[in-house]
Amino acid sequence: MKNLDVIIIGAGAAGLMCAIEAGKRGRSVMVVDHASKPAEKIRISGGGRCNFTNLHARPENYISQNKRFCVSALKRYTQHDFIALVDRHNIAWHEKTLGQLFCDESSFQIIDMLLDECDDAGVEIRLDTSIRAIEAAQRGGYVVTTQSGANWHCHSLVIACGGLSIPKIGATGFGYQIARQFGLDIVPTRAALVPLTFDPDTRADLGQLAGISVDAVVSHQKTKFREGLLFTHRGLSGPSILQISSYWREAETISVNLNPEQDAFELLKAAKDESPKQAVHNVLARMLPNRLAQFITARHGLDRPIGETGDKALRKLATDVNQWQIAPQGSEGYRTAEVTLGGVDTRELSSQTMESKKAPGLYFIGEVVDVTGHLGGFNFQWAWSSGWCAGQVV
Repeated sequence: MKNLDVIIIGAGAAGLMCAIEAGKRGRSVMVVDHASKPAEKIRISGGGRCNFTNLHARPENYISQNKRFCVSALKRYTQHDFIALVDRHNIAWHEKTLGQLFCDESSFQIIDMLLDECDDAGVEIRLDTSIRAIEAAQRGGYVVTTQSGANWHCHSLVIACGGLSIPKIGATGFGYQIARQFGLDIVPTRAALVPLTFDPDTRADLGQLAGISVDAVVSHQKTKFREGLLFTHRGLSGPSILQISSYWREAETISVNLNPEQDAFELLKAAKDESPKQAVHNVLARMLPNRLAQFITARHGLDRPIGETGDKALRKLATDVNQWQIAPQGSEGYRTAEVTLGGVDTRELSSQTMESKKAPGLYFIGEVVDVTGHLGGFNFQWAWSSGWCAGQVV
């Protein structure tokens, strides 16, 4: 039986960061993953350029049933710490919008950086390796048995195998299975940062708008986001919709302001006074894409000059622009979700070390934990921060 100080299950962002830090402390570290390549989620992120962190990362950008849990990790290893690591590896980057940082060239630069750091720290990485069983060892620590029959003993075991999002790159519920095995609670999981879908009737009605994008404010209860919105053949997507999806629940209503810059009623009323012969949809097209303007006016039966349209009808029309109420039926699910909401209950973990309070020597980091960031590099920052914290003690 091979003996190690640390075994980390999951060769993603959090797992590799933890391995680097533990290896730098002189610990013998092995990272194990069932995939054939490491860090697949890093590879596909940001359109292949990896939105690796956000300049504005702070606790308010994270969702958890235990809202203060992420504070310590985010303060101890910040976005600026990770940027410094990127800079040391001479990786050129740029800010896109809203503090989102991307590689100038390729996400492979971040992967190569992490693998180089692991190599320098003496970390062993085993891919194409599936786990059959994990058991607590009588002498302390844990015994990990692979499907091929190999047995390894470690003093510290770190679960960093992510959540259920994007199963086509290997996502599974293995981390939750291990948590339950050792008595930890799981906050119910759901797809997050995901496009929303309509029921068949609404899809038939709005499907003709597919491909139209606008800058929008999307609200659900007290939460709102202003970013791009995209009409699709199945429903709604775009950054604002992905953001609100983490707060929305099935059949609940969201409010959409399709033109946050203008009061639609004021513009329509002014046009009615100034150019009454102009068609309503032409006035609306001043603030919305033409195809969307035509669709909304047709729904209200206002295919006539604006001067022949009453203020009450114009106000109803304006409401569909500035306060459109829509109740999506569902979401695209884990297939396209960027992250998994919920996970290992953080009340079961130390916020300083990520160690289980019930099972000494067992740690949970990254997406498998009930900490979910907003869109825009926040989830990678949680991976770096939680992995770094665990790496200081395992």
